Amino acid sequence: MRALLVRLHRWLGLGTAAFLFLAGLTGAVIAWDHELDAALNPSFYRASTAGAPLPALTLAQRLEAADPRAQVSYMPLSVEPGHTFVVRVEPRLDPSTGEPFALAYNQVAMDPATGVIQGRRMWGAPSLSRLNLIPFLYQLHYTLFLPTKVGIDFGVWTMGIVGMAWLLDGFIAIVLAFPNLKSWRKSLAFRVKRGGYALTFDLHRSGGVWLWGLLLVIALTSISMNLGTQVVRPVVSLFSTLAPDPFRTAAPGPALTAAEAAAARTRIVAAASALGRREGIAAPPGGLFAMPALSAYGVGYYAAGNDHGDAGLGNPWLVMNARTGEVIARQIPGRGSAGDLFIQAQFPLHSGRIAGLPGRIAISFTGVAVAMLSVTGMLIWLKKARARRKSARKDETEARPVRTRERAAG
Repeated sequence: MRALLVRLHRWLGLGTAAFLFLAGLTGAVIAWDHELDAALNPSFYRASTAGAPLPALTLAQRLEAADPRAQVSYMPLSVEPGHTFVVRVEPRLDPSTGEPFALAYNQVAMDPATGVIQGRRMWGAPSLSRLNLIPFLYQLHYTLFLPTKVGIDFGVWTMGIVGMAWLLDGFIAIVLAFPNLKSWRKSLAFRVKRGGYALTFDLHRSGGVWLWGLLLVIALTSISMNLGTQVVRPVVSLFSTLAPDPFRTAAPGPALTAAEAAAARTRIVAAASALGRREGIAAPPGGLFAMPALSAYGVGYYAAGNDHGDAGLGNPWLVMNARTGEVIARQIPGRGSAGDLFIQAQFPLHSGRIAGLPGRIAISFTGVAVAMLSVTGMLIWLKKARARRKSARKDETEARPVRTRERAAG
């Protein structure tokens, strides 16, 4: 049985090593994506002028008026003092072709006091420029920039399958790390003084043991981040009733026209505070997310700048029918079935934000450790592969005279 587990561990590890190396290093960086992006690009995040900010709807309207090809898909409803008003945009449909306009950007930073555009970029573009570096690493972490073909997002599926292989390998690894009760101390030790292969082996085995719980959490949540709808929600629903996914609940009626969308956005922003209080949400409306294909808007409730959620299970979200203003779905942290709470915990656990600053530090450290485990695993395999080849050549050399004598005798 152990021989089979060793082979499984070897091939699962080799099959996922390159992916986990990339995911570990990029994950260690993007645990601090907001801070690093702002430090690298102060002109994109710091407002040029002081003064009271204009209303969020006014800023969005000015942006859309400046470029009628673009429509705001996400915007904050308040901004931190001294910060820019950063929105996401998507192209409108060209009425002459029925296809989306070609936009060279999908994120815009505006001076909130004047409405002047301070910067534009294509968030997630494959570029190592200062303006695009952190979004590029974020996108690389989740998708590897693999294409979407015949309706299949190969990046999402690849990382999801890697997560499943990693989760299985984690259980195999912990069994192999403790072959018997007498040798348990060896599985926790690092032979630093010996160095060389002994230390490489200990970094891989003992490092994995010390971090085993964290590694398992990241492996599980990586499946949820990529294949939540396809895999995780169906599996969880076998054990617990789940509320509808608030971002995939279709509202009735055809898609909104541009005029209808603008009017609906104004109505929903005006009603958001009252709707939040009615749902028992203490935080103010913090962001508006447009879902035009579903004739709906999502409102997130959080203080300015806290769109990721600083701690706990994240921010509350309500999804409203754009035509009627009716709440058609809700995701309120801490409410719902056991399955709902499990689903709510996935991103906060994966990002470490469930534990605030200490959690993010732990996730960043673990990301580096994942890269280290991938490298040490490859080094161990290479050394053992060389030893197997050397042994095979020796056996062949020793067997050759015997075969020669047997042929002579025959």
